[in-house]
Amino acid sequence: MQCWLMKSEPDVYSIDDLERDGSTYWEGVRNYSARNNMRKMTVGDLVLYYHSNAKPPGVVGVARVIKEAYADPHQWDRNSKYFDAKSTRDDPRWSMVDVEFVEKLPALVPLDTLKTTKGLEEMVVAKRGRLSVQPVTEKEFEIVKRIAHG
Repeated sequence: MQCWLMKSEPDVYSIDDLERDGSTYWEGVRNYSARNNMRKMTVGDLVLYYHSNAKPPGVVGVARVIKEAYADPHQWDRNSKYFDAKSTRDDPRWSMVDVEFVEKLPALVPLDTLKTTKGLEEMVVAKRGRLSVQPVTEKEFEIVKRIAHG
């Protein structure tokens, strides 16, 4: 099992939305590094759910991968904001995964805390903040959960 961090803006799709829906597909990733990370995900991998563009931004919940990477159909939809004219059905550029709700954390773990907590110094979110899908070590995952649960 691997661990990940996935970012979503709370006004676009929040942890509360995921809890209400139970599961969702993670479409619209248009960064090659983030896409490659999704392509490495396997069923059962755990995800730290991160609210970006929030005040403060931070980890708010946990999700689980329930479907491995497959072609994002929005890349071929001319009416979608995720349309990519250069992507073909024979060689799709973009992928998505499905995730399910696991838990809403009892406390937000803000980015500032992630940046200053011992054991999280190398966490990708603290070093390369803009990447929307990123790996997290099991140790980092457990530290973040421990902080959230007090």
